[in-house]
Amino acid sequence: MRLTILLCCGAMMCLAIGVNLPPVFLTTFSETFGGAEGLSSEELGRIPAVIFAAMVSGIVITGPLADRFGVRLFVLIGLGFVMLGLAALCLAANYTTLLLAGIFLGFGTANLEVVLSPIVAAVQPDRRSSAMNHLHLFYCVGAVGTVLIGAGALHAGISWRIVSGAIIVFPLLIFMGFTKIQIPTKTHSNESPSSYRPLFKQPLVMAASLAIFLSGATEVGLAQWLPTYAERGLGYSKAVSGGALAAFSMAMGVGRYAVSRHVHRTGALPIMMGSCTVSAMLLLIGGFSPIEPIALAACVCVGFSVACLWPSTLAVAADAAPNGGASLFAVLAAAGNMGCIVMP
Repeated sequence: MRLTILLCCGAMMCLAIGVNLPPVFLTTFSETFGGAEGLSSEELGRIPAVIFAAMVSGIVITGPLADRFGVRLFVLIGLGFVMLGLAALCLAANYTTLLLAGIFLGFGTANLEVVLSPIVAAVQPDRRSSAMNHLHLFYCVGAVGTVLIGAGALHAGISWRIVSGAIIVFPLLIFMGFTKIQIPTKTHSNESPSSYRPLFKQPLVMAASLAIFLSGATEVGLAQWLPTYAERGLGYSKAVSGGALAAFSMAMGVGRYAVSRHVHRTGALPIMMGSCTVSAMLLLIGGFSPIEPIALAACVCVGFSVACLWPSTLAVAADAAPNGGASLFAVLAAAGNMGCIVMP
């Protein structure tokens, strides 16, 4: 089971690659595909929105199917589509094909989003909140690595095409690992509903869906625009702006590690309520402070304050609905990613 968890963590890093690689190069895409005037703000915003729209569609499709046919197939499908999306990004010839690459990346990450959490919850049922924060810590690790590679490429003048092609090696290795291991055939304690209807009748699942919608909007709404905001709004260079997103992800990783170590002492809900309060204050400072370094630092610190909200919401809901299976995680992931669509 240790190898299963390690591969799940690696697959979570692949999910992070699919979500975080395009934002690093938004201004480069604008210059490449937008002509003399560049792409409009709406066209730039459409890139992450398309990724998350594909994620939501993929999540809705995958949840019941994963309960019916098993999670291994959908891990492999997810990794395959991430590789396909990276290849399409590498070869993108115009704005339309760039959006197509985003669709592939979104659909691939959707499959991973749905199946990785229930696998880990099944392997570690007695410490779900800690396990979820630990798993999602590796989203941050993947995001930091992706952003640092992208920022380094920008600084060195290396094309995003080379970066996208080279990164394919990592999901390929994780794909090969999942073909060799045994993973739980059931990701829940009893027979799981292979549809969403029973879940929609549970008030706590609906409350958790609203909470994760808002946490996704807070986390990704800022992260997707942070490099562009730092560059165009605060006047920093492309390298510094990309580094700000890396720092945001590092802060999130530190937050999730801290929660995974201490949540068993205080419980998830008090930590989550404190996180909400601090995040709101930091967003106001980041958006309205006239002092650029303070504004940028506040945006980065949101990564720490918002860190626990998504994984802890998954854990709280899984404890309340232990028979929900992959369908439960699909409902929550769909709601969270709807927030990720709306805010960008």
